[in-house]
Amino acid sequence: MTTEDFQNGQVLLIDKPLKWTSFQVVNKLRWAIRKRFNIKKIKVGHAGTLDPLASGLLIICTGKFTKKINEYQGLPKEYTGTFTLGATTPSFDLETAIDKTFPTKHITNKLIHETTSQFMGEIFQKPPLFSAIKRDGERLYNIARRGEIVPIKSRIVHIYEFEITRISLPEVDFRVKCSKGTYIRSLANDFGKALQSGAHLSALRRTKIGDFSVNNAIDPLVFMNKINAIID
Repeated sequence: MTTEDFQNGQVLLIDKPLKWTSFQVVNKLRWAIRKRFNIKKIKVGHAGTLDPLASGLLIICTGKFTKKINEYQGLPKEYTGTFTLGATTPSFDLETAIDKTFPTKHITNKLIHETTSQFMGEIFQKPPLFSAIKRDGERLYNIARRGEIVPIKSRIVHIYEFEITRISLPEVDFRVKCSKGTYIRSLANDFGKALQSGAHLSALRRTKIGDFSVNNAIDPLVFMNKINAIID
């Protein structure tokens, strides 16, 4: 690829590693492209944030294709991951420590599979307090880290598919296909409540965005090495 290719627009499928932020991926790719092609300025953006504790597909757009970001953000997403039953955390995942524990002896495989039906179709979901949603211009996660609690409105999201793929209590593996704006962390928390217990998200991987698959994605470090290896 050439300078013109990136400026005219490219869609890059990146497999985000664990503990990287989506912002870090964008910054590193932008820096690699600018350095390799000696470009002073180029637009680079992603079509949908992944939490640091999640891995998987990021759609990265460059140049003129950054105008397509809103289009890609609106596509359905598919995730795989793990709920851990019997305990909750304030962030609904492993970013924060367990704050409460709950009984799980009453939970059977049958109950777990049956409970998924409660979350199919259009559902009301309340985003986590530890999220990037803004309230009065401030990110909710900053408010949460100060220990403050603010009311959060529920929103309608759509769960197209919800499949349990493995049960080894307290762990439950799943695959979910859902609409834009769905928080899988909130799904974990709500799923625990529906089981008359508690749950938090202990692993998450985004596998698809629309027809784009993580199977066709590349590690960001591998991408940067490929960029550096391009011969003029």
